[in-house]
Amino acid sequence: MDPFLTLLHSFSSSLSDTELSSLKFLCRGKIGKRKLESVRSGVELFNILLEQQLIASDKVAFLEGLLASIKREDLVSQLKQFVEEGEVNAPDDQPDVLLSAAIICENVGRDWRMLIRKLGLSEVKIERIVAANPLNLHEQLVQSLREWQRWKGKDAKVADLIKGLRECNMNLVADKVEQNARGLVTPVVAFSWQKMCLG
Repeated sequence: MDPFLTLLHSFSSSLSDTELSSLKFLCRGKIGKRKLESVRSGVELFNILLEQQLIASDKVAFLEGLLASIKREDLVSQLKQFVEEGEVNAPDDQPDVLLSAAIICENVGRDWRMLIRKLGLSEVKIERIVAANPLNLHEQLVQSLREWQRWKGKDAKVADLIKGLRECNMNLVADKVEQNARGLVTPVVAFSWQKMCLG
């Protein structure tokens, strides 16, 4: 069973009629009036949002905004926890990004924060990762890159990693990542986040 659909079903079950009406109102700019009038449950509304690709297992920002607008912070927290636990955007889906991350982890030292900021990860998330791994620079970088890939989902690109490295003047590392992306370097092992976490 798809864990994201299970989560949506759970959300639907906890919505009152008033909250459902509010959600339908908030979706008026995205969904046609006739479709909205036929909606009788949260499941039906979420199904339309899924069909129109306004929400997906790797695209939860719109859903988070809707839940926040009707003051259901409990559901917002569940959604955020779901994302943080990795149920959304499985990070091992893109081996090219994963291998590039492995190269970065082996070649970037104390300046890792500068790179992660360039990639767009928030200061709050960075500090949370540091607090969870206070004495392990390698683990801090691994978890930061993992969080970046979760956040970006299918939009996580090797090109973004290379651009971030070059903007931080980490050109030697950028060259290595670029060579790997072009197939000039042949990986000898299959990487996973778990293996990278072991250092």
